[in-house]
Amino acid sequence: MSGTLNKVMLIGHLGDEVKMHYFEGGGCVGRFPLATNETYTSKQTNERVTNTEWHNIVVRNKGAEICEKYLSKGDKVYIEGRLKTRKWQDEAGQDRYSTEIQCTDFTFLTTKKESEGNTASNTASVQKPDVVKLKVNEPPIEDEDDDLPF
Repeated sequence: MSGTLNKVMLIGHLGDEVKMHYFEGGGCVGRFPLATNETYTSKQTNERVTNTEWHNIVVRNKGAEICEKYLSKGDKVYIEGRLKTRKWQDEAGQDRYSTEIQCTDFTFLTTKKESEGNTASNTASVQKPDVVKLKVNEPPIEDEDDDLPF
């Protein structure tokens, strides 16, 4: 196989509210941390151990606006995207690196209140959809004739 693949799929909880950045041309970017957990039983102590991994999620344009509107800290979400590492310099001139998930698809799973087991009567005034799925960067469908036998 000569091709490569850069694909990430995560299910986790938002660690903070979506932070929006707007640009002069009308575009925008939303950023938020996502926590994923791994739980296992330690063989030495026989206790349950939970390790949390934090991921920096970046969503663009319409997807970012939807995330800002419907997601809040603690909500559970499915994220699909690709890894991107950025290089930048800190105040001391040292090279620093940040690895982010460039989100291409997401699905809202549950709100924090639903995760805690609250009933629908205790929901906030803003109703969140049960499941919202959006393909952010879906490639165009081409109707070209090709030489493929299938």
